[in-house]
Amino acid sequence: MRRSSYSPEPDCAIAQSLGVVGDGWELLIVRDLARGLDRFDLLAESLRISRKVLTERLNSLLDSGVVERVAYQEHPPRYAYKLTPRGRALLPVLVALQDWGDRWLLGDGELTGTNAPEEAPAHRTHELVGTHIPTDLLLPAGRQLRDVVDETAQATVIFGYPATGRPSKLPDGWDDIAGTAGCTLENKLFAERAKDFTAAGIAIHGVSTQRPDEQQAFAELENIPHVLLSDTDLTLTAALRLPTFRAGGYERLKRLILIVAPTREIKAVLYPITDIPAAIDWAFRTAT
Repeated sequence: MRRSSYSPEPDCAIAQSLGVVGDGWELLIVRDLARGLDRFDLLAESLRISRKVLTERLNSLLDSGVVERVAYQEHPPRYAYKLTPRGRALLPVLVALQDWGDRWLLGDGELTGTNAPEEAPAHRTHELVGTHIPTDLLLPAGRQLRDVVDETAQATVIFGYPATGRPSKLPDGWDDIAGTAGCTLENKLFAERAKDFTAAGIAIHGVSTQRPDEQQAFAELENIPHVLLSDTDLTLTAALRLPTFRAGGYERLKRLILIVAPTREIKAVLYPITDIPAAIDWAFRTAT
């Protein structure tokens, strides 16, 4: 009945989309599947809903082609739930909803590239400590796909940043947004400490939502030795519910640092970042 209520507008894509994910539980299931919670019991524990409601919503998402079941055990049969390409295409929708809620419901409506420590995005980011980055989460690095975590390293430092101004021009009014300045400086400072991090067995991965070709061109212009990952599809951003802001027509990561163990467990978080040189020192001390 819920789906048929949108049938009077068969040519409206918004109405038809709401017929698939118009229920809040369904979007929250997509959110948690993106986080790697792919078993029924894990979803039930995270969402705190009845097993009956969860079963109904999962069946609905299966019928809509948003989710698929994948067997991980034969005797007795056990299944995991995975997002299909159609389901993964909803991740930017989730990130946009989160950004809207952070700004207009949990914030004062100001456009900002950072947050105060007492604000909800900061609390949510620090709650990542002890959680795990989903297995084999691959992002473009130039012309290749790279795992977000280097499991051969003693630790991986993942630093998210809004955008660099080379070679692509930054949006008008960029410098007026708090927290946006310093992306090139941050990359250069990590590059200057590359030998120290390498000697300690620590991998450095920078992440922004810029295109892979932009990242690669920037790395060549600035002689950046560390890996630069492009989260253009917001896969990592959605998986970790990282804080973002919208500028120049798309979502940008707010500046943060994650320290990740080879087991993919997030061991430490630095957010917000107000002193970039001090943040690089913190990353080295914390990862070693």
